[in-house]
Amino acid sequence: MKKYLLPQNGTFFKANLHSHSTFSDGKLTPQEMKDLYKSHGYSIVAYTDHDLMFHHRELNDNSFLALSGFEIYANQEKQEGQNYDDIKVCHICFVALRPDVEYQVCFHRTKYIEHNIPIWDKAAYDPNVPDFEREYTPECISEMMRLGRENGFFVTYNHPGWSLESANEYLNYNGMHALEIINGGSFASGYDDYNPRVYDDMLRAGKRIYCIAADDNHNAHAEDNPRYDSFKGFTMIKAEKLDHTLIGKALLNGDFYCSQGPLIDELWFDDNKVHITTPNACRITFNTGRRHASVAEQTADGPMHAEFALWGKEDIYFRLTVTDSHGRHACTNAYFIDELLK
Repeated sequence: MKKYLLPQNGTFFKANLHSHSTFSDGKLTPQEMKDLYKSHGYSIVAYTDHDLMFHHRELNDNSFLALSGFEIYANQEKQEGQNYDDIKVCHICFVALRPDVEYQVCFHRTKYIEHNIPIWDKAAYDPNVPDFEREYTPECISEMMRLGRENGFFVTYNHPGWSLESANEYLNYNGMHALEIINGGSFASGYDDYNPRVYDDMLRAGKRIYCIAADDNHNAHAEDNPRYDSFKGFTMIKAEKLDHTLIGKALLNGDFYCSQGPLIDELWFDDNKVHITTPNACRITFNTGRRHASVAEQTADGPMHAEFALWGKEDIYFRLTVTDSHGRHACTNAYFIDELLK
């Protein structure tokens, strides 16, 4: 029986789920960011300024959705002689899944707000909740992720390459919804933040999580500069309409894929085979939870259909990567065989 892994009905909405405006260390105002991203075909921007959440609901219209969010960090303690560029850090984004998510989590009234001190008192926090103290430990980071989940946020683990983190750290974090498999801003700056190996590490360790691509844009460079950090990674979310609650449900259900450029039209499972169609590809790879992989290629970038056979439940999961003639990737989420065969 044909089972669509990306919903057959609905519309794909192009989203940037990690961004920074003048409400922290970005160079564009929220309105300027809306105008810029709409001009490039985006319908959704999550405003995830550092450490504090600010609502930008006044930017919403029939063709644009401003999602409330914020990004927080936990830093390794510096040893004598170390500077910031020597230490490991963990960055996490929290994106509100519903319009009634009013307050952020993990708030502190006096710490962690160096990027936005002039406007910190405008942040959307609950004054009745005690200050949250951060520590660079798996327990504290997992607690931050848990609090985000339980309070209505989509929780992403960001740019492990830039953060200098390895499996010794990220395999001990629990509670994330998704990994940034592509962080466009870090990638544009030369960091190794195309992260398929990190995703497989987590999946093979038993974490059933999604993958997203996002810009993490600060817009400090001109568009013709190689380090320009907008439009380097996006997430295509499929939903019935551009509605905050429906977009949130689509994120929780995994009704999306992510990309640096290539698009995916359809993805389905039927008769123990996985099918994918794409309008612009020259190569599609199929990876699983064990040493079973496959590849389909064509000589020119263009429409492409491929199918891949599962070897059984022993494959654990599969995910697909589409590559175009420019070397840009689109990544599906991982799909677990035991769930597909229920």
